[in-house]
Amino acid sequence: MKLAIVVPVLDEAENLPRLLAALAPLRERGAEIVVADGGSRDGSPALAAEAGARVVAAPRGRARQMNAGAAQATGDVLLFLHADTLLPPAADRLVHDALADGRHVWGRFDVSIEGRPPMLRVVAWMMNRRSRLTGIATGDQAMFVSRAAFEAVGGFPDLPLMEDIELSRRLKARSAPACLRARVRTSGRRWERHGVWRTIFLMWRLRWAWWRGTPAETLAARYRAPERS
Repeated sequence: MKLAIVVPVLDEAENLPRLLAALAPLRERGAEIVVADGGSRDGSPALAAEAGARVVAAPRGRARQMNAGAAQATGDVLLFLHADTLLPPAADRLVHDALADGRHVWGRFDVSIEGRPPMLRVVAWMMNRRSRLTGIATGDQAMFVSRAAFEAVGGFPDLPLMEDIELSRRLKARSAPACLRARVRTSGRRWERHGVWRTIFLMWRLRWAWWRGTPAETLAARYRAPERS
C-alpha cells in the first residue's frame, strides 16, 4: 500500500518549509509528496521541489488542485493535507492499519488547533465529535482514501467550497470513515484573525445553508467576505 500525500498550495512559502521538513521522514519511508500549486507567486513551487516533492501545476481552486495532484500521484492511497497542517509522525502506518482490513475505504484524523485562544481546544473537540457522529470529515482533518474509492466517486466535486463535505457524503455510501484518534495539528490563524466566535458562527451558517441547498459559489463569497473586511 503506497501512500501519496497531496498538498494544495497557493502562496504558502511561509508554511511550506515547516510542512516539508515534517513530511521528510514519511518520504524516506516511501510516501510520495505531491504539491499541487494553483499559481503561487511567492516561490512556493521552488521550495517544494528543493525539498524533494513532486510539483504539479493546477487550475486555482482547492478541489481542482487536489484532483490534479491525485491524477499525477502514483500511490494507491491518497491523503489530502493542507499546507498549514502537520501529520502525526506515524501517519503512514496509521493510515495503512486503518485501511488494511478492508472495512474502511477512507478516513480522517482527529484535529488539534494551534493558537493562543483557549477556546480553540473546544472548537477542535467539537469538530472531532461532530465528525464521529455524522461521518463527515473536513479538509483540516487530513482526509485519506483508497485511490479506487476516490476514482469511483469522481474525486472532489468541482466546488469552490464544501468540496470536502460533499466528498465525505459520497464516500459514506461505500464505507463508514475510519476516525483516527491520532491528531493532526492545524493552524488557528483564521480563528485568531477574525475572532473565534465569529468564525464558529460563520461556519455553522455556511454548513446549514449548504444542507438547505444554497449554491457553493454563494457560500464561497460569504466565506471570503471576512478576508475583505
